[in-house]
Amino acid sequence: MLTIDFDRLGIGPGARVIDVGCGAGRHSFEAYRRGADIVAFDQNTGDLTDVKVMFEAMAETGEAPEDAKAETVHGDALDLPYGDAEFDVVIASEILEHIPNDAQAITELVRVLKPGGRLAITVPRWLPERICWALSDEYHANDGGHVRIYRANELRDKVSAHALRFSHLKHAHALHSPYWWLKCAVGVSDNNHPAVTTYHRMLVWDMMSAPLLTRITERLLNPLIGKSVALYFTKPAAHDVTR
Repeated sequence: MLTIDFDRLGIGPGARVIDVGCGAGRHSFEAYRRGADIVAFDQNTGDLTDVKVMFEAMAETGEAPEDAKAETVHGDALDLPYGDAEFDVVIASEILEHIPNDAQAITELVRVLKPGGRLAITVPRWLPERICWALSDEYHANDGGHVRIYRANELRDKVSAHALRFSHLKHAHALHSPYWWLKCAVGVSDNNHPAVTTYHRMLVWDMMSAPLLTRITERLLNPLIGKSVALYFTKPAAHDVTR
């Protein structure tokens, strides 16, 4: 399940991409599949081990082009171990809401992006997230949990303050919002509640089958209750900055 629009980012062969806070690797795998040189970056070594195994499997089965490169790197998003302007595309999906010092994280994301490069950031959307927080403290008040709820314009302004150009906003995953509201209502750790298991089966079926009806339904609902919001930015080329 991808939150980022890869076509909008122009990710393809030869592009150098870093997926900061890659988690289980869903966006890293897509970048690799498209032929990019991808760095899957995270502070969770367990996740990175699993991502590395998947990279190797993709290479062995020919799911990624032979000349594409993929690596996992352990580290801190507040201090990325790269020089300035090293990446054509920077992805930060569903991580800033976990980081107390989000201003420093944004500074690092912008720093490693090349002039002319693209940055994609996704976070939980304000309304669905606010409902989750109202229904359950367990949902967010835990080690490594969500420390803030963003309004899209607030996040846009934080990133644009670094002289990046905001280009697009899109909501995603509306069908996932009711699932999380159910979990928050019955207890986040109660994975066996009938309502939760039934809805989860529907989501899995939808992701695997992608029927036209649910695709249309989600597209219509995304502007209203999309679980995530994705924001896209471009770093001006050097000659554009000096004009």
